[in-house]
Amino acid sequence: MAALPEALAEVRELLLAPDLIRATAGGQRRDGTPSVQRATLRPVTLKAGDRVQLVTEDGQRPTTVNLAPGAELAGRVDELLAEPFGSWTVETAHGTVRLQATKKGAVLHRSAAPVAVPAVTAHDRPREHLIDPGDPLYAVIGGDAAKRRQVDAFLRALDATLPDPAQLPSPLHVVDLGCGNAYLTFAAYRRLSGLGLDVRLVGVDVRDDQRERNTAIARKLGWADHVSFVAGTIADAPVPQADVVLALHACDTATDDALARALSWDARWILAAPCCHKDLSRQLRRRPPEGAAALLTEHGILRERFADVLTDTVRAALLRRQGYAVEVVEFIDSAHTPRNAMIRAHRTDRRPSPAEVAELDALLAEWHVQPHLATLLAGTPAS
Repeated sequence: MAALPEALAEVRELLLAPDLIRATAGGQRRDGTPSVQRATLRPVTLKAGDRVQLVTEDGQRPTTVNLAPGAELAGRVDELLAEPFGSWTVETAHGTVRLQATKKGAVLHRSAAPVAVPAVTAHDRPREHLIDPGDPLYAVIGGDAAKRRQVDAFLRALDATLPDPAQLPSPLHVVDLGCGNAYLTFAAYRRLSGLGLDVRLVGVDVRDDQRERNTAIARKLGWADHVSFVAGTIADAPVPQADVVLALHACDTATDDALARALSWDARWILAAPCCHKDLSRQLRRRPPEGAAALLTEHGILRERFADVLTDTVRAALLRRQGYAVEVVEFIDSAHTPRNAMIRAHRTDRRPSPAEVAELDALLAEWHVQPHLATLLAGTPAS
């Protein structure tokens, strides 16, 4: 146990050292809430010379600045260290230092193992992939450009959702509901295990042939002790627990089944990228709204698009009612797929206000709809 000021002073020295590779800060201490959710620093090479790139995330879009070594970098580092982050992880060519803030001070974990220096730091070249395009994973699952883009977009969303690795439980139980051919499942394991985490991942799909195929791939990759697959429905597959729940491109109400299952596990983090939204579209067609609102559903294509927005709005509100902080963000650029929304949620201790509960009830009454997720959660008390 170290005093927090002394521990932060050691982190400061590492952040300003010339052998810095990467540093991340996240979480929050008991004495306050940081102005950003996450901060990442790494050296880059620009036409103007060497810089340290700082990326801060506020839950919406990341902000990037490139800091010149010296007074500019030192000043920004001091501002970051003054933020009440719960943890810091600093990687250098000589090892890794992790700081975890506690009620009594700070715990420092030091690893003397050298960290590989990235081969390319040039900011003007194509942006860094979270899994290198030459990674052996792609030789097994296939790796065309479109798939790599989707993998990278998903992993960035996963990084933005989870806290610093030092704050994650060990082992970390991850469940992918409706995993299909599981290439994003395998990518999630590759990313999380590459951060030094003890990950136990289960993929669920209703088709037994997918279970057999994915299990064979896990063996080929040498991951069978940590990555397994079961055949079954999202609602009933025999999976005992989950810290992180993934539901990527589950069709129509299968996304609702996945969210309900995640809530039954009291999962701490949820990432869901819905596919089609047919349920509310059918309800709106059977009972169109009255008055001026009818213009929104008069044409089939507009009704479908409005149903997309209404469905995910309700899903986010229902998750908040259960005590989750929720963001709906872009998953991947719409040029690649029109189904590009992702629901990111993490469990908190916050209870919904009576006004928030009333707003959702009023929305459902106004549009005369009963979402599948609301039906599944009927009788489930709000957190």
